[in-house]
Formats: sequence, structure tokens, C-alpha cells
Amino acid sequence: MIVTQYGIVAASQFLASQAGAKMLEQGGNAIDAAIAANAVLGLTQPYVNGMGGDLFAIVYEAKTGKVYGLNSSGWTPKALTIEYLKSKGIDKIDRTGVHTITVPGCVAGWDALRKRFGTKPFSELLASAIFYAETGFPLPEIGARSWIAQALLKQPGYAQTYMPGGKRPQLGDVFKNPALGESLRQVAAKGRDGYYKGKMAENLVAFLREQGGAHTVEDFAEFEPEWVEPISTTYRGWDVFELPPNDRAWRRFRC
Repeated sequence: MIVTQYGIVAASQFLASQAGAKMLEQGGNAIDAAIAANAVLGLTQPYVNGMGGDLFAIVYEAKTGKVYGLNSSGWTPKALTIEYLKSKGIDKIDRTGVHTITVPGCVAGWDALRKRFGTKPFSELLASAIFYAETGFPLPEIGARSWIAQALLKQPGYAQTYMPGGKRPQLGDVFKNPALGESLRQVAAKGRDGYYKGKMAENLVAFLREQGGAHTVEDFAEFEPEWVEPISTTYRGWDVFELPPNDRAWRRFRC
């Protein structure tokens, strides 16, 4: 049994729960805790989380009783049309290839949540993730088993990042990701623009284009998350909420 005066954070990795709980202890609210926890998960469970991915959120506001939905899933590059793929002789998308990579929505989602509901600056919200990225953390048992995705080992930079020295990290090994720490520092210092504009966005686009991607700096700079109305139903007396179907990329092409 866990008993506390400040609140409890449930996450899939204990360091993330700890980071979120620290936010609550420091006077932050549930949104502050969620962002702090999510940032740590991107380091400790990179196979399912990360600032290079998307973010979806459902927020219940107790004082109004209203439920908010946030769709911060990235769109495909504007130039990635069917005609573009045909011109490259591509008739089937490689599920681990560059053409499956959309503009990352996670950081913009953090920013949207923080501005609407949060109370803390990025410098505080990302402090735990930066600390563990730079000083390292010991791999727990589940993390050590799930750490390496064999299908991604051929991807540029993957093995160098997640298999330092060419060896698969084992239980208890201390893992560091200083490059991720520096990326988080840029967001902590410059906000969302530290990710979607300037040097980091340019580096991301250059890397993606080296792999044959159609991404541009404009795709990153123009990205905005979308507040949506959750859909709902009732089940055995409970109200159940979910985000509506995602059609962001389709509407972008259509427009």
C-alpha cells in the first residue's frame, strides 16, 4: 500500500513515477507530473516512448467537470504524396523505413498541455529526464530484456546509441544518453521552438533526408497539435472516453 499527502503517479517505469511524484511534491499539478514522467519514459523505455514520437492525452478538469482531448500526432511531410512515392519506384512502404516517419508531435503536445493546464516551466519539468540521461541509470530487469529491437539495428545511429561499445546492455548496467539529454536541454531552454525550429530541426531534417525522406524544416516549423472533443459512451454505469478517429494527415493532404 502506498500512502502519501501529495499524490500518486502510475507509470510503466519506476523512475518515471518518481519524477512525476517529485513534481507533485514541488507544488505541480497532474499535468506537470504527467509531462515529467513522460520525458523520463523516453529515456528509460525508448522502445515505446520518446520525444521523437507522438502524444495523445485525455484531461479531466475537476473544477468544471469537462473532459479535453489532445491529438498531437505528427503529420506526414507535405511532399510525401502518392506521386512522389511512384516517382521513386516505391509501391510498398517499409514499416521501419524513413517514409513511415511523421513529424514528431510529442514536444508540441507537452507544450500545449503545459500552457493550458500546467504550472511549471520546461526547465523544471524536464530536469529529471535530463539528469538521468546525462548521469545514467541502471537498467531494471524488464528494461534489459526489452532494450534492443533487432529490426532497428540496421537503422543509422541506433546501435551506436543503444548498444554502447557494440554490446547489448544487461541488467544493472548504467546507461547514459547524453545526446538525448542535450536535446531535452534545448527544449528546457527554448521551449517547443528549440525542437521545431532552428538547429535541432535542421539536424533532424538533414538526417531524415539522408535516408531518402521528403521532410522539410517547414514541416517541422508549421506543426501544431489539435484540441479535439473526446467521444464517449457508458458501460455498466461508467462513463468511458476516448479520442476520436485520427484524420490529421488526410485533412492536410486534402487542404
